[in-house]
Amino acid sequence: MSDKPKKLALVASRGTLDWAYPPFILASTAAAMGWEVAIFFTFYGLNLLKKDMHNKIDPASNPAMPMKLPFGPEALQNFNLPIPNVIMGNLPGFQNVATALMKKTFEKKGVATIEQLREMCLEADVHMISCQMTQEVFGFRDEEFIDGIEHGGAATFLDFASDADVSLFI
Repeated sequence: MSDKPKKLALVASRGTLDWAYPPFILASTAAAMGWEVAIFFTFYGLNLLKKDMHNKIDPASNPAMPMKLPFGPEALQNFNLPIPNVIMGNLPGFQNVATALMKKTFEKKGVATIEQLREMCLEADVHMISCQMTQEVFGFRDEEFIDGIEHGGAATFLDFASDADVSLFI
């Protein structure tokens, strides 16, 4: 058996609230287990590294989102909405309502916030790599991002991922 720690390589490409949890939960868990971890944030996932995050749920682009609300006040949980996601996602204000309900439910269940999970990753020395090409394409400046991250290209991440035990695209 090798003394070398296991390695986890993650690609985070989405920046909505529901897609923000998987990379940070997986990374913080693996780091707590003694794994070496790197997350490559590219395209819309880059928003997860910004100092000022405003992540929301996007019901219109998530066909698997149940219209029976799995979160929020109990009275709403029993109210089944047989409305297609494309309509529900385009109702004025529904994105804000869904986001608030999910955040409230997570808080009620004791789930850490994205900011807390991100801080846990930083404290656990998870390599968080901001995609330099995406930064340039979208016009992001280094100052917009939290401290403690790396800025690099695909080659930076691939060097890490080339001998990872687990690689995931999220």
